[in-house]
Amino acid sequence: MARRKKIYEGKAKTLYEGPEPGTIVQYFKDDATAFNAEKHDVIEGKGVLNNILSEFFMLGLGQIGVPTHFLKRLNMREQLVRSCEIIPLEIIVRNYAAGSLSKRLGIDEGTQLPRPIVEYCYKDDDLGDPLVTEEHIAAFGWASQQDMDDILSLALRVNDFMSGVMLAVGIRLVDFKIEIGRVYDGDFQRLVIADEISPDSCRLWDIKTGQKLDKDVFRRDLGSLTDAYTEVARRLGVMPNNPPAPGKPQLVN
Repeated sequence: MARRKKIYEGKAKTLYEGPEPGTIVQYFKDDATAFNAEKHDVIEGKGVLNNILSEFFMLGLGQIGVPTHFLKRLNMREQLVRSCEIIPLEIIVRNYAAGSLSKRLGIDEGTQLPRPIVEYCYKDDDLGDPLVTEEHIAAFGWASQQDMDDILSLALRVNDFMSGVMLAVGIRLVDFKIEIGRVYDGDFQRLVIADEISPDSCRLWDIKTGQKLDKDVFRRDLGSLTDAYTEVARRLGVMPNNPPAPGKPQLVN
């Protein structure tokens, strides 16, 4: 499709004006970043895999009645989404201890939590996306109490769906983060899952071996990120017709 006006460029995606009012074209880049962009690389094929996988998850959520901003995939790197007002929060759902939670609370990575824990971070790269409480959210007016009730419900529904889907292909959903947007129909507002759901925004471990199949592969220099994401897509049955070349070292079939 013809290139349109750029609206915003982030670390992993670029947003363009959509073909119709109220739509946006979301382009998935090959850039990989970690530690608030202190670590950066360009990994061929990553954007293609994230586009395909995010489409798969968004369509699945829509089928069970969870509203998303996703409309359709346009090509290997672009998808058409609804324009929405992003609530300035990252919503993190944790099923097992890992990453910052393990560091903050001294819990061994991989420890199953008593129940899913939902955390909130304020979206601000300059501040390092700090952890915030519902008290902060209410005080600064980032979301109403009704919004927070709806966000919690949406986050747990996504967790139920994602956990089941990944378990069926031998992958443990350790944790994930989502973003929520507001869509307006006249005076009526509803909340939708926005941004993306992909191995960039989830921790995914092989149930049998514990092998990491997510961005921790890049964060911790554990091998080929392309191979890890390709394995997730292969297990879910959504490998693209022209898959990206495998990284090095290559996996032997």
